Amino acid sequence: MIKNNTLFLKTKDFSVSGEVFELHQNDACDFLETLPRPLKQDLPSYYNSSQYVSHQTSKRNLFDWAYFFVRWFTLKKKIKLISRFSFERQTLLDYGAGVGYFVRSTRSAGWESIGIESSVEARKAANLILENSIFDESHTKKLKSKSQSIISLWHVLEHLPDLKQNIKEFDRLLSQDGRLIVAVPNFKSYDAQYFKNFWAAYDVPRHLWHFSPKSIVRLFSEFGFELESTYPMRFDAYYVSLLSTKYKYGKMSIAKAFFIGFQSNLRAKRSGHYSSLIYVFKRKKT
Repeated sequence: MIKNNTLFLKTKDFSVSGEVFELHQNDACDFLETLPRPLKQDLPSYYNSSQYVSHQTSKRNLFDWAYFFVRWFTLKKKIKLISRFSFERQTLLDYGAGVGYFVRSTRSAGWESIGIESSVEARKAANLILENSIFDESHTKKLKSKSQSIISLWHVLEHLPDLKQNIKEFDRLLSQDGRLIVAVPNFKSYDAQYFKNFWAAYDVPRHLWHFSPKSIVRLFSEFGFELESTYPMRFDAYYVSLLSTKYKYGKMSIAKAFFIGFQSNLRAKRSGHYSSLIYVFKRKKT
């Protein structure tokens, strides 16, 4: 995707393969690309780890407990966010739904919600609890155009190998007055700058793309969307810093993670560069 690029840094897959990857930057677009990019058919093998917590349903250690606490808290914030919008029909597509927590929560809040998830194991776990709620990617072809009031991607966009093709499909599915909600890490944040190649949110090669606020807005503008609002994900600074300390020092340090996370959020009050950000897009006015 990047033609004229420079090497930004080298990092490695800390959780599965141990392989080294490069992040290349396009200064004009202000985003990074993971290289070499694994073949699409090889990507699932990089998710084959007990450490990949977004597909878990049980807590085994301190990091898992921290993750589940953050997920519980952020679910409430996400429901509050989508409740701000008023639609004649409340339909929601959660793309990259994992084990389906957000889909189940939105259904409880009155939404007609389904999820799309590539992992067979995650779909099985989700559908054991709520049958016919999570489907594979091919299911989007069965959905009517302009049928979804909200399409959400919670830390999913950075995983998509067919990035622009996926956005075209979201454009087809989103209703005229709908909202596209995208949450991604921000490599311009202080915690990213502090941990450098040990920053857990690089998560190569599962994260194929790495965005700044400038680049995410530019990307969606290409497809006729404009930024309506942005929201910080303050807990991510602590959560990511906790895992980053493990990568950098060999073990997790709660004290160090809390200090860096606090510093990151404090600096972001002025710069806007939180560890992760939620972007709400709507169609451009014609």
